[in-house]
Amino acid sequence: MNAVDADAHLLALKVMRLTRPTLVGLGPIVTCEPKDLPQNFNRLVESDGIARTSAEALGAGQTMLLPQSFGNIYLGETFSSYICVHNCTTHPVEGVSVKVDLQSNSSQINLLMHENKKSSVVLTADETLDDVIRYEVKEIGTHILVCEVNYTSPAGFAQSLRKFFKFQVLKPLDVKTKFYNAEMDEIYLEAQIQNVTTGPFCLEKVELDSSEQYTVTSLNTLPNGESVFTSKNMLQPNNSCQFLYCIKPKADIAKDIKTLREANNVGKLDIVWRSNFGEKGRLQTSQLQRLPFEYKDLRLEVIDAENIVKIGTIFTFQCRVTNTAEHPMKLHVKLDTKVFPGCPYTGSADFELDTLQPGQLSEFPLTICPSKLGLIKVSPLVIVDTLKNEQFIMTKVVEVFVVDADYHQDGTFLLNKLIRYENPIDSLLQKQMQLQVV
Repeated sequence: MNAVDADAHLLALKVMRLTRPTLVGLGPIVTCEPKDLPQNFNRLVESDGIARTSAEALGAGQTMLLPQSFGNIYLGETFSSYICVHNCTTHPVEGVSVKVDLQSNSSQINLLMHENKKSSVVLTADETLDDVIRYEVKEIGTHILVCEVNYTSPAGFAQSLRKFFKFQVLKPLDVKTKFYNAEMDEIYLEAQIQNVTTGPFCLEKVELDSSEQYTVTSLNTLPNGESVFTSKNMLQPNNSCQFLYCIKPKADIAKDIKTLREANNVGKLDIVWRSNFGEKGRLQTSQLQRLPFEYKDLRLEVIDAENIVKIGTIFTFQCRVTNTAEHPMKLHVKLDTKVFPGCPYTGSADFELDTLQPGQLSEFPLTICPSKLGLIKVSPLVIVDTLKNEQFIMTKVVEVFVVDADYHQDGTFLLNKLIRYENPIDSLLQKQMQLQVV
């Protein structure tokens, strides 16, 4: 960006954007035999202390190219520009002041103000007044850099010189988010970040800054602290990368159902990246809002349960029921397996809980005995509010994986327990094998 005043002004105004060079590839390098080179070239290479052997045959890869145009500016990057006011005359110019503003669609920001109220600024012949301005761009769309120079002519008249430089701020990232509501008030956020610039960049930081009502756990690192990404989050143009976070309400919020329903803002994504020359950019999203929790008048949670149990052993899990209605409840809990033929477990429950006021909760254990292998689902659990004679049927209470009684903690069990063999020789050989369950 370069501008020189074309009118008969005493001062010249130049504005140049400061940006880093780009890498460009060269065409094929034509090499030749050493005997075909000029003799003085060989002597120069031999006398060069840092030249390598056969340096005349090395081909260049990429070179740095200085900016030939204004280039692209992306949201979140820092806009830097060099402002220069030069006295082109042979006599001093008094009362010099410089003002630089950046206008966008919604705001006007002052970036530079060179003005001395106590004594006027004087530029002698061929003298220059310059400065560098920097601003982190925070809005997409058209921006106008307004540069204004005021001075006093030798005849004492006030003169003004203004220049306008228009440029577009583009979107560097495309951020897509998806929420998943899980049990126990947990929320999972999947964030997909796509590079929509014309060059590659490295994602330096992608974090979810939680709001006051929630806590956030990043699921993008291994237990040893290493990132799950092997390429240092380098994104080529149009490529994308996914990040996962677990969000939980704080203890005082989780206990109050009314407050939890109103706590929609979970936090903001803070994204920092660097270009191939280390130029830094940063974006922060607006407050992300979770999906609403669909609570009925009664809420059931399983707060403690094992994932794997052996067949024929007692399986006990802890439940919590919460009155989310606006009236008290007297609950009768019933789990009956006799009325369901082919049920993969045995066991029953039939008891009453104390009266629950609105917002109160109660915890109770349930016990079954699995009778079939595989993944089984404990359901349904029938809960009746005896005060209003209202029935709640919980179609999915808990799921558990039932394994053979010979199952070991390291995940192995005998293969002959699972496979029938017709060949006695194969049976004897295969009995020595073990199957690794992953």
